[in-house]
Amino acid sequence: MKRWAALSLRGRLFLLALLPLLASLALIAVAVRHQESALAAREHALVRASYMDARRTELKHYVDLAVSTVKPLLGNPGGQQQALAILSSLDYGPDGYFFVYDLAGRVLMHSRQPELLGQNLWELRDPRGRPTIQQLIHQAKAGGGYVEYLWQKPSSQLLAPKLGYVVAVPEWGWMLGTGLYLDGIEATMAELAQGARQNITATMLWVGAVAVFGVALISAGALALNLSEHRSAEAKLRALAREVVQSQEDERARLARELHDGVSQALVATKLLIESAQQAPAGAERLQALALQRLNSTLAEVRHLSHALRPALLDTLGLPAALQHLAGEFDAAGGTHFSVLIEGEETGLSEAVNTALFRIAQEALNNAARHAHATAVSVTLRFERNGGLALEIQDDGQGFDAEAAQAVADRGLGLRSMRERAAALGARLSLTTAPGAGCRLLVKLSAA
Repeated sequence: MKRWAALSLRGRLFLLALLPLLASLALIAVAVRHQESALAAREHALVRASYMDARRTELKHYVDLAVSTVKPLLGNPGGQQQALAILSSLDYGPDGYFFVYDLAGRVLMHSRQPELLGQNLWELRDPRGRPTIQQLIHQAKAGGGYVEYLWQKPSSQLLAPKLGYVVAVPEWGWMLGTGLYLDGIEATMAELAQGARQNITATMLWVGAVAVFGVALISAGALALNLSEHRSAEAKLRALAREVVQSQEDERARLARELHDGVSQALVATKLLIESAQQAPAGAERLQALALQRLNSTLAEVRHLSHALRPALLDTLGLPAALQHLAGEFDAAGGTHFSVLIEGEETGLSEAVNTALFRIAQEALNNAARHAHATAVSVTLRFERNGGLALEIQDDGQGFDAEAAQAVADRGLGLRSMRERAAALGARLSLTTAPGAGCRLLVKLSAA
């Protein structure tokens, strides 16, 4: 929370624009990865099922061919030896061969492992503890079928998974079968899995590239916006600084004129009266009276200048009295009627609130007097029951385009000054105006 609070508004906006993009891309990446993994698993299963179906059909055809070869020899004397010799000569590839066992598990023919001839392998078990020959004989007695088991591969002399198809030859008490090793399909499946992983990795890289591009695009946009706003802010600050300097110079010039034309001349006249009274004792009383009158006038002029700089009523009687006095001065100038209305029960306000609201009202009344061409201007100071405060200034003048005034650096400085004063208090300033529709300025300050 502290880090978030420390971020600037632009930083927060940048994060608010960036985080949904990254979250969306992350969700897309997860969804794509899940879908591709599911598709790869389905493809793996379909390829394996298709391969196994093809191998089963192939094995059954081989065994059917072998059975059709030995059937004519079933009734012949010595037919078993002839059949074994024929079967031992049949093969299909380096690892494709036939085998014959009796139903007790003794090896009668094995073209690739002749050393097994005559051995009884009934108790032979694979590394997982499963009885290999018993499974094959059981399936043959059951009418024939497929059995998956482990067997030594002739070409590599290593144990490999094998799919066998066996049938029984009951006339001779044989189990006849053949099989295909499955390590080739496992290698194919591994290649498919590797290809799927590569596709998923490529997709993730594309998603990452899109994320990087999106971040770069947002960063570039934020940078361009920041530079544009920075230039605009600099232009406004320069214009505001010129306005402040010009305002100071105008105020100094006005004070200089007031002091020279009013206070200075009155003091000179008083000095001359006092000198004349000293030189002509006969008329001293009359000259002293005139001098006192001039001094009183000068004092009033000084008080007027002091009040123009900061009204004493603001510090002594508070904001309502200062606003009424301010509106009275504008109203006395003639041309436009200015009025003040105080609503609600008055409460004590801090010096910062008094000063800011008074300056906002002073700026608004000055703008209304100079530019609005209004016939009536009303000022309402409302003390709300919840402790809040509202200052409303409304006129029936010609109005203006507030957005156009704010968009130009050297215009709308008074409005920006009022907004800055309101923001410094934590107040909300709203302006309702349009060309030909008058102007309504509202400053609302919530209860502390």
